[in-house]
Amino acid sequence: MLITTSIEFTTKLPAYSRLLGLDVGETTIGLALSDVMRGIATPYATIARKKFTHDVEELKKIIASQSVAGLVIGYPINMDGSLGPRTQSTRTFVSNLSKHIDLPMHLFDERMSTMAVERTMLAADLSRQRRDQLVDKLAASYMLQGFLDGMNTV
Repeated sequence: MLITTSIEFTTKLPAYSRLLGLDVGETTIGLALSDVMRGIATPYATIARKKFTHDVEELKKIIASQSVAGLVIGYPINMDGSLGPRTQSTRTFVSNLSKHIDLPMHLFDERMSTMAVERTMLAADLSRQRRDQLVDKLAASYMLQGFLDGMNTV
């Protein structure tokens, strides 16, 4: 179920449970996990997108194995605040996902997450190949950490 406000989203979560952050792209889904205290986001994995049913099955396995209680999904709003084709694609993905996974879901503004992660990896002098391997799950972690930081200041 998609929940629009972060406050309502957090009230639907059991105490001491993990969140899974998703950075949904066209070819991959970057994943990050929170700790049970919901203070720290850690890069977890990247799912190579295939068919939607495959993507859902992979997510279900991770949700079950990591005892995930809610999903925070990066919402790619344009820099000027407008909604573009990627935001519609993400909303469609979430709508379809909610038919298969019965957990609270929240869309979180992910503006600048990939750019910030790219800058950090460039500063660390990582090779292009290594950056390509890490960018999606690091962007998911950056986005999820932003959500956690905002949640913990309320």
